[in-house]
Amino acid sequence: MTKMKQRCFWVSKDPVYIAYHDKEWGRPVHDDKRLFEFLVLESFQAGLSWLTVLKKRENFRKAFANFEASKIARFDKVKFDKLMQDAGIIRNRLKIEAAINNAKRYLEIQKEFGSFDKYVWSFTGGKTIVNKPKDRSAYHAKTAVSDAMSKDMGIRGFKFRGSTICYAFMQAVGIVDDHTSDCFRCRK
Repeated sequence: MTKMKQRCFWVSKDPVYIAYHDKEWGRPVHDDKRLFEFLVLESFQAGLSWLTVLKKRENFRKAFANFEASKIARFDKVKFDKLMQDAGIIRNRLKIEAAINNAKRYLEIQKEFGSFDKYVWSFTGGKTIVNKPKDRSAYHAKTAVSDAMSKDMGIRGFKFRGSTICYAFMQAVGIVDDHTSDCFRCRK
């Protein structure tokens, strides 16, 4: 009998969640487009299940021009209204408005820093923070680093970028590695 891989406690038996945990969560991302995708998805997740967002991910890619920020930044009222009718995504007026706004802010960051990657990784000096929590009580919803990212993004005009969203984003893109110490993906 083969031994089951030990995963972080939050991973359900859903194959979408397992694949996300095993192949993406906590792995460093340095591609601007993927970073932007995670930022948008994390903002849509606010108040909802991450699994809900993951299951709608392909629909989000179609609805949001495959996360091409330059295209999203030009979305007009007609496109906005179409998104509000798209049952394949999360139809929240404020979150859709935030995604369009944040595409514009993202493009400004790229101009200023040379890449979005340089900007988001600057909050940790370009290094992954590895926590190795032992159990669920050792997890954080936010930290001083996510507070700093959230504050700076707010000054720059980003919406739906609170500290908790920033921390979840940091975990998703590997700025923070929060795999539990008993997880097979934990850095030894």
